[in-house]
Amino acid sequence: MPIFRPTRRRSPDAPRVGSSPKAITRRCLDSALACASSALPNEFGGVLRSDEPGVITDLLLVPGTTAGRRHANFQLYMLPVDLGVAGTVHSHPSGALHPSDADLRLFRHWGRRHIILGAPYTSGQWRAYDGNGNEMHLDVVGPPRGVAPPATYRPKVVHRDSEPPVPPLPTDDE
Repeated sequence: MPIFRPTRRRSPDAPRVGSSPKAITRRCLDSALACASSALPNEFGGVLRSDEPGVITDLLLVPGTTAGRRHANFQLYMLPVDLGVAGTVHSHPSGALHPSDADLRLFRHWGRRHIILGAPYTSGQWRAYDGNGNEMHLDVVGPPRGVAPPATYRPKVVHRDSEPPVPPLPTDDE
């Protein structure tokens, strides 16, 4: 009976799928900060996803999430089955960047990286934590603020100055 052996070898320092992320894209972080700002005076909550191993790339908004001035409740059963889910992000409208007791319970039971955003939701008003509530460093990768993303191709829209004439409706006299 033949034994299956992979022909491709992983480098020992390559991040594995499901590993703890070490970075977040600027686009994802800016999206989370914008969502938190628009949710004021309530909290905002979302789920972080990493496409590339080791880099958080997406912000998922979970259907059924409820939020108030002092809470954001996730309906985690509404998430799709996805191995790329890395943790959570939520805001503290008070500006406090440390986790509450409820936050620590969520961190311990779900996800590997968690981000808390504090008002006024600028680029320096956030902290990342591991599953035990210990503060962690996340690198922000991607183009700096104010730099336009690369142009994408958009086909030209053709506008007609005049529409074709509409024939008159037949009358009973004809």
